Amino acid sequence: MGNGFEGWSARHLLMLSVALNVGLFLKLVYEREVNLGTEQIFHGFCAEEEQHQREISLFPSSSMAANAEKASNSVHPSSPSASSVDELDDDGRIINLDHGDPTMYERYWQQAGDKTTIVISGWQSMSYFSDVRNLCWFLEPEFGKEVIRLHNIVGNAVTEGRHIVVGTGSTQLFQAALYALSSHGANEPISIVSATPYYSFYRQVVEYMKSGLYQWVGDASSFNEDKPYIELITSPNNPDGFMRQPTVNRTGGMLVHDFAYYWPQYTPITSPADHDIMLFTVSKSTGHAGMRIGWALVKNEEVAKRMTKFIELNSIGVSKDSQLRAATILRAVSDSCEHGGDTEEGGNFFEINYHLIAERWNQLREAVKQSGLFSTPDFPAAFCNYSNQIFRTQPAFAWLKCEGEIDD
Repeated sequence: MGNGFEGWSARHLLMLSVALNVGLFLKLVYEREVNLGTEQIFHGFCAEEEQHQREISLFPSSSMAANAEKASNSVHPSSPSASSVDELDDDGRIINLDHGDPTMYERYWQQAGDKTTIVISGWQSMSYFSDVRNLCWFLEPEFGKEVIRLHNIVGNAVTEGRHIVVGTGSTQLFQAALYALSSHGANEPISIVSATPYYSFYRQVVEYMKSGLYQWVGDASSFNEDKPYIELITSPNNPDGFMRQPTVNRTGGMLVHDFAYYWPQYTPITSPADHDIMLFTVSKSTGHAGMRIGWALVKNEEVAKRMTKFIELNSIGVSKDSQLRAATILRAVSDSCEHGGDTEEGGNFFEINYHLIAERWNQLREAVKQSGLFSTPDFPAAFCNYSNQIFRTQPAFAWLKCEGEIDD
C-alpha cells in the first residue's frame, strides 16, 4: 500500500493506522501471562513503522494474503489459517498492521442462526443478465431493493433519483468511477487527489492501473492547478476517523464520496448524504468482507452508464450468488432494525455492534493511556438521527499519535 504520510514529519509525528482487530490488541495488554510488556510492544511499533513502510514500497507485489499468512505461520507454522481470531492460540502477540479483517461481527451472525441461510439450486444464476431493463443490467433486483430499504431505514444516503451500480467490492466501483469521470479524448490524464491522511489503497490502485486516463497527484490540500481533477473524499475518513468535506473546491472538479463507514455503529448519522457518486460496501456495513459486494448511488445517468460499462469490460458483471446472499444479509439487518429482538436471536444489528465497538474503544483508550507512548484522537460528538442519541465517532480502526522519541 502507499504510505499515505505525505507532508508529515517522521521525526516529530508518527501516526499509525491500527486496523481494529481489537481482540488481539486487548489480549496483548490485559492478559497477564503475556510475556511481552506493553511498553516494549509500543516501542517496537515506533521503531519498526518506517521500516514497514519501506518494505511495502520495495515489494509492491506483496499481498494481504501473504502478510496474513506470515502472521499466522509465526504462531502455527504447520497449521492452516484459522477463520476467526478466537481460534488463534497466539497469546495476543500477533498484531497485523497491514490490514483489517471484520471478524468481530462473526458472533452476531452466529447468534442470528439460520435467518441468513440461503440455498441456490444448480440451475439458478446461470445467465449473465439479471435485469435487461435496468441500466446496470447485472444488478440483482432483490439486492437493489434491499439497498434502498436499508438506506431509508438508517437515513444515511439519499436514494431517490439515484442509479444503483453494483460492484465487486467498493474497490471496483472506485475504479469504475475514475473511468466514468475521466475525459477519454483529453490530451493528458486527469489528476486524482485526496487530502492527507488518505486511504492508502487509493494511490496504490491508481498507480497499479497505469492508466492514460488519470494519474495520482497526491494531497488535495496542495493541489493548485487550474485544470480538471477528481477528488476522493472518505467520510468518516480512513485512517484518522474524522468526517471529511471537499478540500480543493475549484472549478472543473469532480467528487467521489466513499461512505464505507457512514453507518450508525461507527458514527452519528446527522443527515442523508446527497452527492453525485457515493460508494458503500458490505464489508464495512455488515462485516461480510469475503462476499466482495459493494454498491454506488449515482445521480447522473451517463456517469452510471459509464461505470456499468467499466464493470462489463472488467469482469462482465458481478456475481449473482454474492448479490443474492448480500440481499439476504441486508434484509436481516433491516428486519433487526424494524423488529428488534434479543441478543441471542440477533437483535438490532447497529445497536448491538455500536455497544461492542464502544466497549472496545474504551478499553483501547485505557490501554493507550497506560502505555504513555501513544495518544488517541478526540472525536466531536453529534446527534445521531438514527439512534436518537448523542455520541462520538468510534471508527473501526485506530489512528494513534506516537508520543515517544523516534530515531531516524
